[in-house]
Amino acid sequence: MRIKDLMNKNTLALVVVVSLIIASIIYLEGQKAGPVNIGDSLSAGQGGQEGVEAAEPDLKDGKYPKAPELVGIVGYINTEEGLKISDLKGKVVLVDFWTYTCINCIRTFPHLTEWYKRYKDMGFVIIGVHSPEFGFEKLYGNVKAATEKYGIEYPVVQDNNFATWQAYKNRFWPHKYLIDADGYIRYDHIGEGAYAETERRIQELLEEINMDVSDMGLSRVPDKTPYALITPELYAGYGFALPRGKDIGNPEGLVKDEIVDYKAPDQIKKDTIYLDGSWKSNIDNLEAVDSGASVILYFIANSVNIVADNLGNPLKLEVYIDNKYVDEMQAGEDVIFEDKSNHNSG
Repeated sequence: MRIKDLMNKNTLALVVVVSLIIASIIYLEGQKAGPVNIGDSLSAGQGGQEGVEAAEPDLKDGKYPKAPELVGIVGYINTEEGLKISDLKGKVVLVDFWTYTCINCIRTFPHLTEWYKRYKDMGFVIIGVHSPEFGFEKLYGNVKAATEKYGIEYPVVQDNNFATWQAYKNRFWPHKYLIDADGYIRYDHIGEGAYAETERRIQELLEEINMDVSDMGLSRVPDKTPYALITPELYAGYGFALPRGKDIGNPEGLVKDEIVDYKAPDQIKKDTIYLDGSWKSNIDNLEAVDSGASVILYFIANSVNIVADNLGNPLKLEVYIDNKYVDEMQAGEDVIFEDKSNHNSG
């Protein structure tokens, strides 16, 4: 696949996000590891100050921890400001950590929206905690647009500073925590999949508050979790790529905050980003400095997603697969064809 930039100084944030992936190198399941600096700090400082004895954990039945409260929230969607888990006592609550560019999260939305539709009138609440991976994901308008795009009608809160993320000692997108009517975490699941198991747990907790779900069965939303080793999620910005050992394939590599004239080699390896043309390497994106700059990726996947921006202006890209323009059968719904010659922009 080749993506050619047709306009000057386009910023390619993340460059290529490949769907149908195994997003974590460690786990062969659809999940995405959180920021390294946040993740490394989750267990730090949890035991209290030096010389101060830590309080005994609040456990139900000796094993289920009390759910942390929502903290540090800066925005509210589909709910009133000030939403608290403690205000939902007597209800079953599912807290879902997500971010809107995460393909692993996106594939869970049909299940979440279906559960909310089925059980919301029985005392079931979903709270989507949006903890952004990239700066543009902090914008309220962008998150709101994503909720509308994916049909999310349950409450969503913006955890821009990862305060709630850290309170839950979370490390992954997506990550679901199921909380009972007394406010204790009874079940959690990292990543995609396990939808039948999760829904059964929801039903069990609803039965505990005397809701009759005996005749409801389980949702029939298809499970599209990938379980094959194919092209993983790739990052362009050096702040994301290099700590994960994911440099580009060009011999020059990513040169921090510098403009480099790249020439794609004749031989390319799969699952590796290659650049052609003049690019500036920024901490969270690659910026095309001249027109005609290209990104090349040899991938194994059913579909490919790219996160790109043109600094507020319309973005025009040429997309090739096997050196041919993508056609209408190959293109996603967000690709707008400029004319019948299959030159496309999006």
